[in-house]
Parts: sequence; C-alpha cells; structure tokens
Amino acid sequence: MTTTDFCRFVHIGGGNPMGNERQPQAMRTIEVLSGFRRRLILRLLAAGVAASLLAGVALAMAVMAVPVVLSHSVRYRISNYRIDYERGILSKDIDTLELWHVEDLKFHQSLADRILGVGGITVLSHDETTPQLLLRALPNPRPVFESLKQRIITVKRQRGVIKLDGG
Repeated sequence: MTTTDFCRFVHIGGGNPMGNERQPQAMRTIEVLSGFRRRLILRLLAAGVAASLLAGVALAMAVMAVPVVLSHSVRYRISNYRIDYERGILSKDIDTLELWHVEDLKFHQSLADRILGVGGITVLSHDETTPQLLLRALPNPRPVFESLKQRIITVKRQRGVIKLDGG
C-alpha cells in the first residue's frame, strides 16, 4: 500500500482496509477530507516553491543591478590640465587632481578585463587631498593611459616642473 492509498483509505477497525467492501458513510467523509487536505498541502507547497523562486529571481536581479548602478555613479573627465572624478547618484562629489601633481601612473588589465575591453589606471600624486586616484573599468584603457602620460609630460614642461632625484 502506497502513501497515496494510505491517505485515501482510512481504516477504522473491521472490514477490509483496501476498500473492496462497501464503505460506510463516515469513511467516505474521512476519505474526502483527507483528499482535500492532500490537495491543500500540495497547493501550499507549490505556492511556497513559487514564492521562493520569485524571491531568488528578485535577489539575482538586484545583485546584477548593483554593478550597473555603481558604474553610472562614477564619471571621470580628463582634460589637458586636470582629472575630475565625479561620484554619486543622488548627491554628487567631485574631486579634482591637477596633472602637474602626478608622480606616477600604473596600468592594470586582468584577463577578464581584457576579454571585456576594460581596464584600470592608478594615478599616484603629490596632491594632499587625492594622493591616489583609481580609474576603474575604463573602456579602451590603453589609449587613455598613453594619452594621460603625454598630457602629464606636456603640463609639467609648461609649468617648469623638474623632478629631482634624492641621491
């Protein structure tokens, strides 16, 4: 006898539990109630599974939306004399780094970045407010890096900035 058969036939002493004999009215009522309960439990389980799947999909969409929102909350503007770093969605903060303060540039592009066509540039400077500026997820980063190097050299020549080695 399977569990389904057990739920259908409730044996109340005497008679054949397999239902071969004619069942009294009380047994038929119990059978109908147990079938109703089984359907109710199955519907509640299905609703729980559906709610769990819906919550999982909503969570996955929220997790995937975070990088998109963060990427739209940061902007870099590189001019001939400075780098403006703007961040924020509802409120905005802007930091400016003068190019003649820049001491060194570092370029980084992981394998995943190369596949996606993005990369990062780290700008090290003598600026008190922004000693290190990370330019992350830049599209086509290599030409930006080369252009930034040339702009820094040009600005330092114009301002007469001379690097002295402490030796």
